[in-house]
Amino acid sequence: MGVFPDIFTEMAVLLLLAAGVGALCMRLRQPLIVAFIAVGILAGPSVLGWVSANDQIDLLAKFGITLLLFVVGLKLDLHIIRTMGPVALATGLGQVLFTSVIGYLIAFSMGMTPIVALYVAVALTFSSTIIIVKLLSDKHEVDTLHGRIALGFLIVQDLVVVLVMIGLNALGETGETSVAHVALAVLWKGIAFLVVIVLVTRYLLPRLLLVLSRSQELLVLFGIAWAVSLAILGDTLGFSKEVGAFVAGVSLASTPYRDALGARLVSLRDFLLLFFFIDLGARLDLGMLGAQLGEALVFSLFVLIGNPLIVMIIMGLLGYRKRTGFLAGLTVAQISEFSLILGALGLSLGHIDAETMGLITLVGLITICASTYMIIFSHPLYERLAPWLKIFERQRPHRETELGVEPEGGAEIILFGLGRYGSGIAQVLRERGVRLLSVDYNPDLVRSELMGHPVLYGDAEDPEFIATLPLARTRWVVSTAHERHISQGLIHTLRSLGYAGRIAVTAHGPGEVARLEQAGADLVLVPLADAAREAADRLLGQVAPVPPG
Repeated sequence: MGVFPDIFTEMAVLLLLAAGVGALCMRLRQPLIVAFIAVGILAGPSVLGWVSANDQIDLLAKFGITLLLFVVGLKLDLHIIRTMGPVALATGLGQVLFTSVIGYLIAFSMGMTPIVALYVAVALTFSSTIIIVKLLSDKHEVDTLHGRIALGFLIVQDLVVVLVMIGLNALGETGETSVAHVALAVLWKGIAFLVVIVLVTRYLLPRLLLVLSRSQELLVLFGIAWAVSLAILGDTLGFSKEVGAFVAGVSLASTPYRDALGARLVSLRDFLLLFFFIDLGARLDLGMLGAQLGEALVFSLFVLIGNPLIVMIIMGLLGYRKRTGFLAGLTVAQISEFSLILGALGLSLGHIDAETMGLITLVGLITICASTYMIIFSHPLYERLAPWLKIFERQRPHRETELGVEPEGGAEIILFGLGRYGSGIAQVLRERGVRLLSVDYNPDLVRSELMGHPVLYGDAEDPEFIATLPLARTRWVVSTAHERHISQGLIHTLRSLGYAGRIAVTAHGPGEVARLEQAGADLVLVPLADAAREAADRLLGQVAPVPPG
């Protein structure tokens, strides 16, 4: 029996506590993920002992994880998987190998037995797809180049950890001779699973979705049911629920309904993920964690620094810019919830003891909280460290310079951002014969044959990229980014480079216009206000005057 009379009351108190702590953290400019983990610790058995509905919270958490991976899958298509596949595979496997080997040597040097050192090393290897995707989604960076690369190697990691757990289960149950047999069986199941999904996606889903799309509610209900069903199927076949849910999203990514589904599910996803972070904090036993603090700090520093370094090295060798490598590398600076599952499996098999499990848990808590701050403040962090990161970049980072082409004869206008507003501006400028060069951080848009004019891959927040642009003959630089700090940073970079042309930036609302003008903008665009003013002028110009009575 818990502290509260029933589960409903307990859930209500947890939600109120989460809302209060979340509001306090927002006031203090702290990440909500850290706030919700703190709520779990506070309400968990180590402090207040309020949480008794562990099964119900775990169920809601699993629904949140399923929807998170499903929504991510909705944003992908086969073209993205093909283009990001090589770098994701190389980076994912390279980071797994590096962390496992170095982590094992560190653990063994601390006096751990070979089997315990192996468990600790493998636990340090895997990063949290759930937390990283949540953070990238909140920052609107899932569609960026570094976001897609990060997502790719996180999926590679998830597949590796599934194989590791399958192997450990086989060793624990039937001995070493069964490992190859189990792995082969899982491989065949995986191939059959993908073949069936491809056939269903091609021949059944289009007709079914055409019927369901007549009702938005029914379409969303089917999306949730499809995600949960494939998550269960993936888990039954020996994969994880996460892999199944991700495949469910990918299977709908090429349909015209993916944007409607994704938009409707975001709020539900965020609400359910709250329970994942509360559950993560509530399962921590603070009484066992103090004794391993010294060792945990050593392993945490290794994860927080070593994992990003190996990603930057691999991506630099593959020809990516240091900035892309740095932003992608930060996403592996923590261990995963799979690491805790792996530790629990080793504990149940008798391979490790409770103290080792406490060590893995403490490393998870430290790295998840620290990496959350690192990812949220990744751009300011990069600006501070950029001078020391040149060793991670080739003299010519061909992977990104090959994305897009520049116009012949230079550009009269350089336009940053090809979203709805930016693409509309680009279309009008092209119709009027302007030599236009656009810049966007979405690799899908950086294909001139799709946009009808030259487009480069790049970011308005990257000073080194801006320095490579043909600014000398450019009359206007236009940014459609709504974030004021991006606009101010772009203005500062352009003026520091000696750009003598005019700068136009976009404000989120009329209140920001004065600040951007003070920062040096020659023109501030306010999309909604400008559109409303033009619409009113057109209406008044076309409406006939009312005849006198």
